[in-house]
Amino acid sequence: MSNLKMKNPILPNNAFVPDGEAHVWADGRIYVYGSWDDVGVMEYCSDKYHVFSSIDMVTWQDHGVAFTTDQIKWTVTKHLYAPDCAYKDGVYYLYYCMPGGRCGVAKSTNPAGPFEDVGQMEGMHGIDPAVFIDDDGQAYIYWGQFDNVRVAKLKDNMVEIEEDTMIQPLSVAEHEFHEGSSVKKINGKYYYLFCDTHRHGRKATSLGYAISDNPVTGFKYMGIIIDNFGCDPETWNNHGSMVCFKGDWYIVYHRSTHASKYSRHMCIEPITINADGTIDEVPMTSSCGKTPIPATDILEANRICEVSGNARVSVCEDSEHFLALCNIMPNDTATYRFLKFDEETSFSAKIKTDGDLWVEVYLDETFCGKITAKKSDSYTVFSGDVKALSGDYTLTLKFSGNFTEAYLDEFKFEK
Repeated sequence: MSNLKMKNPILPNNAFVPDGEAHVWADGRIYVYGSWDDVGVMEYCSDKYHVFSSIDMVTWQDHGVAFTTDQIKWTVTKHLYAPDCAYKDGVYYLYYCMPGGRCGVAKSTNPAGPFEDVGQMEGMHGIDPAVFIDDDGQAYIYWGQFDNVRVAKLKDNMVEIEEDTMIQPLSVAEHEFHEGSSVKKINGKYYYLFCDTHRHGRKATSLGYAISDNPVTGFKYMGIIIDNFGCDPETWNNHGSMVCFKGDWYIVYHRSTHASKYSRHMCIEPITINADGTIDEVPMTSSCGKTPIPATDILEANRICEVSGNARVSVCEDSEHFLALCNIMPNDTATYRFLKFDEETSFSAKIKTDGDLWVEVYLDETFCGKITAKKSDSYTVFSGDVKALSGDYTLTLKFSGNFTEAYLDEFKFEK
């Protein structure tokens, strides 16, 4: 897969899918199940789910609306929180949850749905259901927040739990567990991925993991795999999963936009399972951690890994890409990781600004030049010379000048 041009976020710019749980089914495609954020709406999730799938993790198919709150007849709700999907005997089971901790299950003979509601999951109260099926066929369902996290065995019918098997698998004190359970079995060990609050004053931006020899108890905290802190000025939570696709392991997570906790985009990074079973932490990237993006490619500004200051990714009506890096103010920065350079000597960017703007270009920590953008009410291409370097670099753009607000739509390097 080294020649694939994967980019984060992985889904189309107008698809805001957080809480991604990924599965590879018998057809060889990778399917991602997640919540659906309505763009720009300052609240978590909406009234629907979409399912996306891919054969290469580059081109993704939106299979349309898979399930909505209109199909739920046993309660009234306007929101569907993080789901998961499991397969057994020709049927795909979609486990969903709602505000207040109510959980339900729907089913379909198609992994992308549409799903037909079965009803409420009795005995469960809490968000973020996640299902793991062990090698012996026993299914387990995990759900809940903080010390109210629970796991129980699922009955053979996959729609009821064995209530007398319910226990607490993790804790706030030992694991800094916040929410967002996801369990996989790797090399005979059980890996429990979850939203972790060890960092940034107990901010829930990390995905941590714990390992056990048992699917329900004995999980030892091992550390953090990914931290989305810095993806947006107001980022707050994270939720994801691990998946093995075509022999490689990946972590699925999300990044927020619009200077908010909401409007979250799905992202993917490759991870390595070390010989001792540990997983090294990986950084957020624009390139999905795979082959660096050629510097000569036009790169959409919304593919930032990290921003500082006031800048944020948000919808921009005159952007060619639906989204842009918006509301940039002096001293803000934007970081893109990783780009491949081959002695390029020119940098150009499509910018609009209400004054004189200087964009300084840094590769890793090396200053390579800058461009000057003049006042423009519409996106205009500005360019300038940069120092020629070769290799794979982290690109950081630093904004300064006599302006109060600016917007960046896209950029590229040329020889």
